[in-house]
Amino acid sequence: MALKIRLARAGSKKRPYYHIVVADQRSPRDGRFIEAVGAWNPLLPKDGERVKIDADRVTHWLGNGALPTDRVARFLDEAGLTKREARSNPTKALPGKKAQARLDAIKKAQEQAAAAIAAATAPEGAAS
Repeated sequence: MALKIRLARAGSKKRPYYHIVVADQRSPRDGRFIEAVGAWNPLLPKDGERVKIDADRVTHWLGNGALPTDRVARFLDEAGLTKREARSNPTKALPGKKAQARLDAIKKAQEQAAAAIAAATAPEGAAS
């Protein structure tokens, strides 16, 4: 049985509140879980008590093979319970293939236009 430490949404519409739970990865997001190990209230200010974690239970479940989701791993890293590797995706900011092709075509046309202007404005004696 693969276990995840993940968020389960609670709270009303437009007023989110999340429980940090240990659940089987096959169970639904807000469905059955094994144990609640914390809570997250994103509406509170960042310098306040947004995240509450039961450190003993989290370390127990991490020792038993439970894997945290990315968001929960961030919380655990802030609490000093686990180390989250920093992600780096430098290609994410690049435009798509079609946009890159358009940019290349525009750049090539600009270079050709600059070459044509340079050839037209060059003095006749310098050309020979």
